Amino acid sequence: MQQKQLLEMTGTVESVIFRNDKNGYAVIELNNGEDLVVVVGTMPFVGVGEQLHVIGTWVNNSTYGTQFKAQIIERRQPSDSGAMLKYLSSGAIRGIGPVMARKIVETFGENTAYVLENEPERIAEIKGITRSKALSISEEFRRVGGIRETMLRLANYGITPEEAVRVWKTFGPQAEEMVKQDPYCLCGDGPQIDFFRADRIAASLEFPQDDRCRLRAGIVFVLKHNEGNGHTCLPADKLTAATSKMLGVSLEKVSATLEELKADGSLVSRVIREREFLFTPRLYRAEVYIAGRIRMMLRFPPQPVEGVEGYISTIEAEEGMEYADLQKKAIREALTRGMLILTGGPGTGKTTTLNAIIRILEFHGAKVLLAAPTGRAAKRMSELTGKEAKTIHRLLRVKWDENDRPEFEKNEKDLLDCDALILDELSMVDTPLFEAILRALPLGCRLIMVGDCDQLPSVGPGNVLGDLIASGLVPVVQLREIFRQSMKSLIVTNAHRIVAGQDPDLTVHTSDFFFLPYRSAAEIKSVIIDLCSRRLPNSYGYSPFSDIQVLTPGRKGELGAAELNRSLQQAVNPPSPEKQELTVGGVLFREGDKVMQVKNDYNLPWTREDGTCGEGVFNGDLGIIEKIDRRAAAFTVRMEDRVILYEKETAEELELAYAMTVHKSQGNEFPAVVIPMFRVAPQLSYRNLLYTAVTRAKSLLILVGREDIVRQMVANDKKTRRYTGLLDFLAGETENDEKNG
Repeated sequence: MQQKQLLEMTGTVESVIFRNDKNGYAVIELNNGEDLVVVVGTMPFVGVGEQLHVIGTWVNNSTYGTQFKAQIIERRQPSDSGAMLKYLSSGAIRGIGPVMARKIVETFGENTAYVLENEPERIAEIKGITRSKALSISEEFRRVGGIRETMLRLANYGITPEEAVRVWKTFGPQAEEMVKQDPYCLCGDGPQIDFFRADRIAASLEFPQDDRCRLRAGIVFVLKHNEGNGHTCLPADKLTAATSKMLGVSLEKVSATLEELKADGSLVSRVIREREFLFTPRLYRAEVYIAGRIRMMLRFPPQPVEGVEGYISTIEAEEGMEYADLQKKAIREALTRGMLILTGGPGTGKTTTLNAIIRILEFHGAKVLLAAPTGRAAKRMSELTGKEAKTIHRLLRVKWDENDRPEFEKNEKDLLDCDALILDELSMVDTPLFEAILRALPLGCRLIMVGDCDQLPSVGPGNVLGDLIASGLVPVVQLREIFRQSMKSLIVTNAHRIVAGQDPDLTVHTSDFFFLPYRSAAEIKSVIIDLCSRRLPNSYGYSPFSDIQVLTPGRKGELGAAELNRSLQQAVNPPSPEKQELTVGGVLFREGDKVMQVKNDYNLPWTREDGTCGEGVFNGDLGIIEKIDRRAAAFTVRMEDRVILYEKETAEELELAYAMTVHKSQGNEFPAVVIPMFRVAPQLSYRNLLYTAVTRAKSLLILVGREDIVRQMVANDKKTRRYTGLLDFLAGETENDEKNG
């Protein structure tokens, strides 16, 4: 898509249609001397009466019409007393309303800006304004003016207006000086600017390669980067070696800087099994808290439910069935011990067991809440239990801080109102989220955790389910028996064979699990495209948009998610004169495409047909592109009952989703799943990944490719290692873990 020519415009702000003081985004009417123009962009604390010089492009928004989208904004204070009165009356300066604005401007006239900035004590001469109020007004006036100057100066370093707002909120008036003294301050939680961009800024300022600030930031970056790989901590030797290699400096200098970070509390060091590990303070506190709270809950359990055996017998008689021994054990543990991990593969009766636990608890008048990590998992939980289930974020009433980190209204100060919490898909729950759950639980609340320990661990840092099971502290019941009705499903029986290290039966062609043998990548891709576009829709009535999902181990290669998506898009949603298209980040999107959100965006607004609206679209959410507006470089996506407008910048958070990686499919279930079996990177060719892929299929599973690859993956039981401290904190085997919680 051709780059649009940048245009310039100068004018006065006539009205502020919308302003978000959290991220600086605003919609205004600008009087350019000829017309009133709607301008959109990052303009923190913009107010009526301000003069703006804007550089940007015209866009046509499908909802709001023609707008000028500003990319660069130069702001000037109001030029005369009339404009200053409008500006101060607009609410741009906190503490000044229309009445006070008029008093100030009438008193100081053309000198108002100078007095507000340099002589605040004179404001107190106005009747009704105290000295402290005058100082507060002056401070706010200088603060807002400082943001303007900061945005202009930081632009010289390639920092965007949106980023400049975050930098200002973190460092205030000293922001530019802070960047000059230490460009790596931009890598912190507030500014959230990538380490390598900060490194380029530092290089332009001629910082030496072994600068102390660079070494500190590099160590923290490597540690936090590995949180994205699931680790809550790293061995000191691995951390120093990786940092030394990345920065191109000696191990000795990195080790010396690491000692400094430990000494000032920037990182936490703990010896675990005679090896030193480093944590960020946030994840260290989270794991220590989880361990302490679990031990406390086990020491002080809720009152046991009496007569459990009688209840079990009653339900069996009413339902005309009989629970397996392990199911009965799970029911007893949940109702007498107060905490339980219920695990097991497909078809082993987890839902039946849960329903019994819920029924008995509710008979006793207990209030039971149900939750799961994703919207799809919560919806499936509701369908299986007949009870309302919420996402964990919704249950805890999530809101987002200024750094876009989740904060929960439900916590120690405002506990959940429940006697029991049933938490599904625990394998997907990472350490920070599990900590938040425990902080919101009232004392004496039962906690029943459900998950499949053979699935892939959470995308976020931690190995909560695995560590809790390995600790031996929490009661665990693993259901193993496949019930008769489930034994008819080859998906279920083959999944159990895979997890047991046995090759799946690939010879049966009359069930719900099929293997189609092909040798070359080209053949496999051709068959997958034919299955999705023709054979499965014709034979089963499956839709390639809502029913069929291709799952692949990785993103790259001829059978990776990226290439398969391009080919499947061409087959199931080909070009048409009736369908608009837009290329974003090298990816062609077309009206009708199936897409997936690939990162959490807590500020992205959505609406429903009933008029309700909200914010927040999350990693893994699936939808269909309903409309593309090429002139506005934007499109509308429907994700179940929500409609989201994506502009070009936020559209980079989307990917085509005809095919997705197995990791991205966690927590989802699809009517039909197709999986290519071909050579992949060794780190993606292992048993748990294949098992997770197979168990995503609800009614039909088709493997296409080479039998030897299937056998290789089954034989490789090497689980991806995660460095965490939770297991050892649960055992109390590291120094100082209790007192640091």
